[in-house]
Amino acid sequence: MNPFEYRRPKTLRETLRLLAAAKDGAKLLAGGTDLLIQLKERRTLPSLVVDIKAIPELQRLEHVSQRGLHLGAAVSLNRVLDYPLLAQHFPILAQACVQLGSLQIRSRASVGGNLCNASPAASTAPSLLCLKAQAVIAGPGGRRRILLEDFFQGPNQTALGKDELLVEVFVPTPSPSSRGCYLQLTQRQEMDIPMVNVACLLTLGRGGRCQQARVALGAVAPTPIRARRAEALLEGHALNSQAIQEAAEAAAKESSPIDDVRASAEYRREMVKVLTRRALQSCLEEAASP
Repeated sequence: MNPFEYRRPKTLRETLRLLAAAKDGAKLLAGGTDLLIQLKERRTLPSLVVDIKAIPELQRLEHVSQRGLHLGAAVSLNRVLDYPLLAQHFPILAQACVQLGSLQIRSRASVGGNLCNASPAASTAPSLLCLKAQAVIAGPGGRRRILLEDFFQGPNQTALGKDELLVEVFVPTPSPSSRGCYLQLTQRQEMDIPMVNVACLLTLGRGGRCQQARVALGAVAPTPIRARRAEALLEGHALNSQAIQEAAEAAAKESSPIDDVRASAEYRREMVKVLTRRALQSCLEEAASP
């Protein structure tokens, strides 16, 4: 491991000052589940590591009624899962968080770190895309807010400038008539990153007619993406098995997976279809249950 300076600021202002002064670039440490591996393998050689766990704004976890969830970038996944209102208002996010790594990993890893690592297979990204989440970013010019779907720029690339950091993810409260489902495919549960992950969120009206649909995919494109053609096929229509199958096939066509050691592109594309169909069917079944 290359030598580096370690700092643990207590305020956001001090953190931004450190980032601005780091000429060779700094790395932020929240849980460290990705960063420590990168440091050990010398895939990143920062001169400064900034531990952000002691900054109050980054530890915020609060649901504001009728508005949404403020999820600080350094909040651990286990804290998120233990939050009593999560399963009530954001079950699709809970489904994603509980499948991210082992209990030990979740005690360290944060949602902010999972997003800022910008892996195309980030477990929390599809659910958050479906929930219309926003990234709240702080930098020298103040704060700015962007949709999470604009946050991802490419593999391991985000919209963050070198002197900016993610403060929190704001997640609007979904409609009470919404139903969601997150599914992922891995070779070894809690050990491997997803080969494919899919999230679906449907807002249903009378007669099972779909008022709004969100379908998001991971591990099958350079970034997590929304399957917009699949969404368009669902919105405004009464949902049945044929509509679900057509949307699943459209989602598969929108994906652009690659071949790698974990799975072939052909297999991933087929699994997008399978998981999308299952997730949409799960949403319908949940909506129909008393």
